[in-house]
Amino acid sequence: MLRITEVRLPLDHAEDALRSAIAARLGIDNAALKNFSIFKRSYDARQKSAVVLTYTVDCELLDEASVSKRLEGQPHIRPTPDTSYHFIGQAAAGGLTGPRPLVVGFGPCGIFAALVLAQMGLRPIVLERGKEVRERTKDTWGLWRKNVLNPESNVQFGEGGAGTFSDGKLWSQISDSRHLTRKVLHEFVKAGAPEEILFVAKPHIGTFRLVGVVEKMRAEIIALGGEVRFEQRVTDVLIENGHIRGVTLNGGEQIAADHVVLALGHSARDTFAVLHERGVFMEAKPFSIGFRIEHPQSLVDAARFGPNAGNAILGAADYKLVHHSKGGRSVYSFCMCPGGTVVAATSEPGRVVTNGMSQYSRNERNANAGIVVGITPQDYRQDGLHEGTVNPLDGMAFQRLWESRAFELGGGNYEAPGQLVGDFIKGQKSSAFGSVLPSYKPGVKLTDLGERGNPSLPDYAITALREALPAFERQIKGFAMPDAVLTGVETRTSSPLRITRGRHFQSLNVKGLYPAGEGAGYAGGIMSAGVDGIEVAEAVARSMLGLEAAAR
Repeated sequence: MLRITEVRLPLDHAEDALRSAIAARLGIDNAALKNFSIFKRSYDARQKSAVVLTYTVDCELLDEASVSKRLEGQPHIRPTPDTSYHFIGQAAAGGLTGPRPLVVGFGPCGIFAALVLAQMGLRPIVLERGKEVRERTKDTWGLWRKNVLNPESNVQFGEGGAGTFSDGKLWSQISDSRHLTRKVLHEFVKAGAPEEILFVAKPHIGTFRLVGVVEKMRAEIIALGGEVRFEQRVTDVLIENGHIRGVTLNGGEQIAADHVVLALGHSARDTFAVLHERGVFMEAKPFSIGFRIEHPQSLVDAARFGPNAGNAILGAADYKLVHHSKGGRSVYSFCMCPGGTVVAATSEPGRVVTNGMSQYSRNERNANAGIVVGITPQDYRQDGLHEGTVNPLDGMAFQRLWESRAFELGGGNYEAPGQLVGDFIKGQKSSAFGSVLPSYKPGVKLTDLGERGNPSLPDYAITALREALPAFERQIKGFAMPDAVLTGVETRTSSPLRITRGRHFQSLNVKGLYPAGEGAGYAGGIMSAGVDGIEVAEAVARSMLGLEAAAR
């Protein structure tokens, strides 16, 4: 087959126009094109009045050899690459002796690590501190509707991980020479995700659909000999002579293991503390803090698509914004959720954390995104020094400080503090909502997020955000509209630490321990976490099957 890239057609092109465009590009009759499939479809909206669709297609021809020879060297026509997944080795179930591999955490990284291990016959045991996804959903609604937090079952903890209560975004900018993102997408489709995620440029699933998808993936892991245990929190790790030997659970049970995948997620603060106490090497890393901002989705659609706003193919518009402030800090949009809601995402009592979520339809009235400021370990170190190594747990202490402050500003009942954008820029307290009503539940209490002497974030973050909002207005007309709403605080953009890996994806100083995904500092989002889970599972399999030398 041949792959053709950069096939451009008008947004409203006829159904048969793509076939004709492919034939014209190849210089053949329509009849000589046996079949074709869309590998990718994106859009170019730089000219809002003339949005163009751009296709990458795979073609089956009657006489591929002669066409390939005639078009040899053309930059947008080449043989279709093999994007299928190839297992590194396959052990017969029950064919290996010794402890089974453990996967700690059942978010995107843990799911794909466990799935690939199970598909290779290695019968993993998954330990998830939270509940199965439907029970977890009930507990999450308990916070959103009744102001009741379950610290072990919430947006952060439980089957599916934090990605379950998100936009379900499935794109990433990671390097992917092995096409592992295709493996992730194909597994999602096999589990019930819409097939369009295989070809649209920015695929997403949405929260409600993710619930069923996650359940089916769990069922496959179990059918292949794996085991998934819920409400099983790891309280200690057993390390002997620099090698992992097992874990201790919250009920006191010890499970022996020579291979442990740590797919913890970025909010497993108690587990991070245990690992640090046991001497597992980790280091502080940069992350970002800020607020959620909400606008009418119609405003974003008009700014991005002009007269084509509302087109079904284009859907709800998104954006990606960056501003480099005078103080040297970057301010940027994070986890933009078209037609979505701002959600309560805390996992600890007495703290408020925000995140964003969309359903597959993306048809809620507001668009929301994190508007966050980059910070470094030197910003959040707790020892008062100005140089030297930062304690890797300091980032968690810093997050807790501002999450507790948000809880106080919101009234101490899990409502979040908020402010209108116009008032925030002017530095005055908001007293009433305008045309934009916040979507955060349990609710938003208006205040002054940047109050002098008592701010909701560090002064340098407030200053950078006030400078960035008018700058973003120059990119999206209406972005700094006075009635847009800021809701605080967004503190868990990524893990505040990295559990550093060395050779074969293992901990620098504990053999058999495989830090993985967002919590370990090696992913950011569903797709990159899933890919990391696959690669870590392969590393575990190589070790168990004696193939590590071949991977050097």
